[in-house]
Amino acid sequence: MKLDEVKNIFDELPQTLGEEFFETLVAEKNFKLERIVSQGHNSPQDFWYDQEQNEFVLVVSGKAVLKFDDGKSINLKTGDYLIIPSHRKHRVDWTDQDQKTFWIALHY
Repeated sequence: MKLDEVKNIFDELPQTLGEEFFETLVAEKNFKLERIVSQGHNSPQDFWYDQEQNEFVLVVSGKAVLKFDDGKSINLKTGDYLIIPSHRKHRVDWTDQDQKTFWIALHY
């Protein structure tokens, strides 16, 4: 992507979301910014993200539930964000089936 190119977070998606859609928007040495789109997706039952970097997660639109390996669940709705510390095991437990959930994730 060019520095002066305007894009829209809601545009340029696949026709169907058979799987959760991940797109790297910007990547540098110490961070990566991603756009994620979900609709009825969740992580596999025994899968846990265990990431090397902290992650800032923002739900731009939609709804989701994140679950942590200590049993804690967090409901997220449009506008909600949180920071997940590195190596805090988590998974996507639920995303809304009736609408797309747009996420921004910053790994740093």
